[in-house]
Amino acid sequence: MTTITPIHVVGGGLAGSEAAWQIASRGVPVVLHEMRPIRMTPAHKTDGLAELVCSNSFRSDDAESNAVGLLHQEMRTLGSLIMAKGDAHQVPAGGALAVDRDGFSRAVSEALAGHPLVTLAREEIAGLPPADWDSVIVATGPLTSPALAEAVRALTGEGELAFFDAIAPIVYRDSIDMSVAWAQSRYDKAGPGGTGADYLNCPMTREEYEAFVDALLAGEKTDFREWEKDTPYFDGCLPVEVMAERGRETLRYGPMKPVGLTNPHKPDERPYAVVQLRQDNALGTLFNMVGFQTKLKYAEQTRIFRMIPGLENAEFARLGGLHRNTFINSPRLLDGTLRLKAEPRLRFAGQITGCEGYVESAAIGLLAGRFAAAERLGEALNPPPATTALGALVNHITGGHIATIDGGPQSYQPMNINFGLFPPLDTAPNGTDGRRLRGKDKAVAKKKALTDRARTDLAAWLDGRDRQAAE
Repeated sequence: MTTITPIHVVGGGLAGSEAAWQIASRGVPVVLHEMRPIRMTPAHKTDGLAELVCSNSFRSDDAESNAVGLLHQEMRTLGSLIMAKGDAHQVPAGGALAVDRDGFSRAVSEALAGHPLVTLAREEIAGLPPADWDSVIVATGPLTSPALAEAVRALTGEGELAFFDAIAPIVYRDSIDMSVAWAQSRYDKAGPGGTGADYLNCPMTREEYEAFVDALLAGEKTDFREWEKDTPYFDGCLPVEVMAERGRETLRYGPMKPVGLTNPHKPDERPYAVVQLRQDNALGTLFNMVGFQTKLKYAEQTRIFRMIPGLENAEFARLGGLHRNTFINSPRLLDGTLRLKAEPRLRFAGQITGCEGYVESAAIGLLAGRFAAAERLGEALNPPPATTALGALVNHITGGHIATIDGGPQSYQPMNINFGLFPPLDTAPNGTDGRRLRGKDKAVAKKKALTDRARTDLAAWLDGRDRQAAE
């Protein structure tokens, strides 16, 4: 009998637990390494696997019109442990899937402990995994131990991994009013990968700027968690409201400077200030607000940022945030199956790859586990289609992000699953009478068409993999 060498998974959170389950479910032995309770983190309270340290919600469970609900459905289809135990320990939450956090963690722990191919090792991996571990998934999350984080930093050549990560909001391109905004780079400079019209510009009068600064200063801010308070700001990424606090003109001489731009809608009127949005993904469906990192509360962000001309009806794929985080520059460092290019025996999964959210972390763990098991068994390693929720998420992480268009700093940031990560539809959906849809009806039909396409393409992908395995 041939003995299969085990795969090692480092980290017993949602991503690591899901990865280990997927590996074992395919008949491959796995060792799951979890440092708790030998070494606790500032956020965890128990030694349970898949402990939920913040909310107990997996967010919307609507698979017809919500991207995270579609991700739920796809994970269930692929035999997700996290979704199975989440469903089994659901608590009332309207259209969302929320769970009894203690029961959920206990159920995940018991399932893995009871699987004959899973070995749970309670130990810290202080540094890179031993060289004789030929297949490893690193799923250590935003609170990766300092020794391992430093080892990854040294291996990849990346800068500091743990700091206050100030994230700028991201807006859906089709919600920006282009009768107010216009496309232009400052001084029409193209820059690497650009065309000279790579930013969308939203102009402000002096009165609009002054009102905007007042709103930033008065807006309600989030508080830091106790274990985050000793982590400094990243100097190149100050929150927009902190810049405003340093002087009313600071923003006009920073990210909102109006120089090098001409408003084609009002060519004889120079804007007093300009908010720029830069393309954030290769599909051109998402644009991030340049320099608008923020610690404003979510409701405040929506209210205040819709004061910006051209963004009055903006829809946000992601709102800004500020928290301690540990993640790698995945589009540059990882290949399409989540392997580290510098050392392919290592795969990464979960929040350390730059995905955001419980379900997204587990989803990337699911894919990493499947990729690693398939590699061990000599099977094909094709990622799911980019038209599916799983495929769109892994595509964003491993290559769908625009790193820079002007020679500036890297802008890859954590992201939840959203429809802006999906390839656009070939044709816009029409109404039942064949007429062109508008407004809310158009948005609903578009989401339905995207989810229908995702289900069809996931089924075809699974059918192809099943046939390959049989052959």
